[in-house]
Order: sequence, then structure tokens, then C-alpha cells
Amino acid sequence: MRSEPIPPAPELPPGTRIQPAECETHGQYEQKVFPVLGKELRSGCPECSRIIREKAEAAELANKAMELRMAMERKLGAALIPKRFAGKTLDGYVAATSEQRKALNTCRRYAAEFKQIAEVGRCLLLLGKPGTGKTHLSVAIANEIMAKSSATAVYRTIGSVLQAIRATYDRTSELSESQILSSLISPSLLILDEIGVSKEKPSDFELTTLFAIINGRYEQMRPTVVVSNLDAKALPDALGERCIDRLREGGVIVIPFEWESQRGKEGV
Repeated sequence: MRSEPIPPAPELPPGTRIQPAECETHGQYEQKVFPVLGKELRSGCPECSRIIREKAEAAELANKAMELRMAMERKLGAALIPKRFAGKTLDGYVAATSEQRKALNTCRRYAAEFKQIAEVGRCLLLLGKPGTGKTHLSVAIANEIMAKSSATAVYRTIGSVLQAIRATYDRTSELSESQILSSLISPSLLILDEIGVSKEKPSDFELTTLFAIINGRYEQMRPTVVVSNLDAKALPDALGERCIDRLREGGVIVIPFEWESQRGKEGV
């Protein structure tokens, strides 16, 4: 096997000399003396220089890690995920049946392929019986993409959105309706929960607000996760046909949650 040639040592500036020197910690070393503007500049102990350099690199890495942690805390805070669900993960979801495993695997793929999903604004609908883990899985997707990418995610219930917008009609409100809508349209992923939770027919105000949010995200090609106790047939009554039409764009993914409530059981 032919050995690689040893690269030549870098040439020293003219007038440079090498002399023996001694470090109190590491002993003897070859010291370079450089003539600079009529003075002599002497090199230090290479081992001391290496240790200082490694400490500086370690400190830089620690600072970057701190910045990442702080950025993640800001992202999680902005997401407004309820305390009960803040720590939910895909791994923490207990899938005991084939239907539950299918739902979990679909959510895993959605999170894993979020970069491609975000490019086309492909939406996800988690629909079905209460207490089946829909909110757990939706929030777990948000936590996953925020932890592994620069993506942002926001969780809201439709009730909290309507309440926030109504509050803007008070002259003392610090936020405007457009600011609230922008905060829901701009994130990489929006989770809208408790759609159709009321058995009453949605008001024009609710339908108009939902359309403003979903259409705004549709125009920006940003995906939305809709969480509802309704099934696919009943959902248009709660959202309106215009919203359903926009959610379908890009190939909407629908996951039915048809098993019985798992509340009180670990992992939901």
C-alpha cells in the first residue's frame, strides 16, 4: 500500500528564527521568534495554546446549546400548548389496537415528512370519539417538528380564538383582530382543536372566523391540523363547505378515531 506524501511544512516569514523555550506546565518546546516592526514577537507553548483553543471552542458550543434551548423555550411558549399536553410525544402514545397503531404511524409520518408536507400545505384531520388521543397526537406532532427543525407550531381551541377576537372589540384591547389572525396564519403548523364541540349550529361569526384562518393559511400554503369529535360527514356543518374545500387541497389526510375513550389510561 502506497503511503500518502507528507505535506511540506509551511514556510516561515523571512527573519524568523526558532529557539528553545520552556513552559512551566508542559516543559520544553520550540519557540518561534518573528520580527515585527522592529520588535520580536514570540510564540507561546503550543500545548497551552491548544488547551485555550479547546476551552474557547467548548464555551462556544455551550453558548450555542444555550441559545438553542432558549429558542426552543420561546417556541414552546408561543405554541400555547396546554400544560396537560405540553409533554406529550409520539413515543408516549399507547397504541394497543391495529387502528390505534395505524393512527400513530400516520402521525409519525406526518411529523417525519413535515418539510415536504409544508411545501404543499397538506392538512391533517383527526376526527372521532372523545378521549381517544386526538389532542395527544396533534400536540405530539407539534412538539416533534419544533424539537427537530426550525418549524413553529401553534395550538388553539376554536373557543379560545373566538374569545380572543371578541376581546379586540373592546377599545382597551392591546391586540387587534388582524394581529390575532396573523398569529394563527404565520406559524409553520396550526392545530385547531374542539371544532364542532357545541351541538348548536355555528354562528356566522364563527364560520367567518374559521374561514379567515383556514383560507389565510391556504393562501400561504401552510398546513393545518383540525381536531374534532365529529366524523368526516358531520365536519362540513361545523366548518363550512368553503373551509372543507381548502383543507382538501394538496391531499388532505383523514384519521378516524373510532375506538372507545381511553381517558384515565396511560398514554392518552
